[in-house]
Amino acid sequence: MNLSYTQYDVRCTHPFGIARSTHATYPEIFVYLEQDGIVGRGEASPSDRYGESADLILSKLAKKIQLPQEKVYPEVFEETVLPHCDGIKAMEVALSMAYLDWWTQKEGISIKDFFGVTTNTGPLTSFTIAIGNMDLIAQKIEEAEPYYILKVKLGSENDKEIINAIRAVTDKVIRVDANEGWGLDTAIGMCSWLADNNVEFVEQPLPAANLHETAELKKKSPIPLFADENCLYPENIPEIAHAFDGINIKLMKCGSMLKAKQMIDMARERGLQIMLGCMVESSIGITAAAHLSPLIDYADLDGHLLIDNDPYSGVQIEDGKVVIPDGNGLGLQLNSTVKGLK
Repeated sequence: MNLSYTQYDVRCTHPFGIARSTHATYPEIFVYLEQDGIVGRGEASPSDRYGESADLILSKLAKKIQLPQEKVYPEVFEETVLPHCDGIKAMEVALSMAYLDWWTQKEGISIKDFFGVTTNTGPLTSFTIAIGNMDLIAQKIEEAEPYYILKVKLGSENDKEIINAIRAVTDKVIRVDANEGWGLDTAIGMCSWLADNNVEFVEQPLPAANLHETAELKKKSPIPLFADENCLYPENIPEIAHAFDGINIKLMKCGSMLKAKQMIDMARERGLQIMLGCMVESSIGITAAAHLSPLIDYADLDGHLLIDNDPYSGVQIEDGKVVIPDGNGLGLQLNSTVKGLK
């Protein structure tokens, strides 16, 4: 099995701001595994929040990674190959995603079939309104016209101003992501205020280190709380279940689609609601997550919709809903002639 890879910088339609930072572009690492005339594709979208970077991943990939020379089960691939990633989750998911894409193509099935998913349609996805120029809010809402749910990034000094500006032009359901941007007192006040403004739930209101305060907030909040930075891996779920009403699973944080499915099962066992989220990514990563979307309650799979140079097509959004593409594996198509892409 041959490994190749390349860096591709996705370009945001608008600068993408959250409580911690703002970016106009994001470096993606596309990984390709090839054997028997089949190409498996994976994507790494590293997060500096977790000490990851494109340069770090490229340096790890440049080292000789021992790959299986014959077909092995995806579980075996993860057990033998992913330890070479030294805990870099975005790199782990890129390799495991590429192998699962290759393996399911070789088997003549789609990835959704591998996971026992029996429908091509997932939930409605939200569309993200990032922190940025207040003067652009009306334009962003107009661009979000095909989508029924807005995900609004908060955690700045202008939180109420942002919501008021959105409410001046639309009454669509809002989901809020504070990205660890509040303290407890602010969060208590904001959750109460947001409940009166047709906000469905709040994601990661407090810093991940403040789990005890999040548990206190849950007792007082009139709207549900979802974990993001507090719920990276399956091992986190037993530790945080008491403090949240739901979890946001991101492939780039948990390390593989198999781990994401494990998190879905663990959350169901504990009565937690489940959302599938994403980073700003191309259609490779978003399509991978889409294959699991019929198994969850909420989708926030719009990373590919926030860029204007996506070189692949796969998942589609039809009437606001996530639709898994036909075809074996991920079901991706390359739509670009950019050098180095497959």
